[in-house]
This record gives sequence, C-alpha cells and structure tokens, in this order.
Amino acid sequence: MGLKLASAIVLINTDAGGEEEVFDKLKNMKEITEVHVVYGVYDIVAKVEADSLDKLKDFVTNTVRKLPKVRSTLTMIVVEGKSIVKK
Repeated sequence: MGLKLASAIVLINTDAGGEEEVFDKLKNMKEITEVHVVYGVYDIVAKVEADSLDKLKDFVTNTVRKLPKVRSTLTMIVVEGKSIVKK
C-alpha cells in the first residue's frame, strides 16, 4: 500500500452482542489499519486510511455504516499524528 493522504479514527456503536461480528469484518478490510473492541460508550475503535478525504468519506459512509449490526459511528479526521511503538 502506498502513501495515504487521509486518515481517521472511527468510533462505532454496534447492536448488543454484535461487536465480534463487526470486528471480524473490519479486520479484513484494506482501509482499516487498526481495530479494537473496547468498553465504554463505543464498542469498536478503528483507524481508517485512504488516498483522499473523499475516498475516506465514501468508505465510512457506504461500507462501515452499512455493515450489519453497526448502529452508529463517530468519525474524527486526523490532522496530525505520529505512530509511537513502545516496548
């Protein structure tokens, strides 16, 4: 995969008990670079990367939000970031 110009953190609410099914679908999508099942207000946190903001918007709107058992999403566009790996 080449350089990605747009990335976002997507917070996802699922139907009760739907976390694992949604997680399993997301983890195999090329646009998803990280995905976690979490406790709290949201059920899943995913990092999405795309070649442009338009492609990112299209992916979230037409793919993530349309997955069975996805109830709602909140998308936060990353404006600056750096990956940190700690051991």
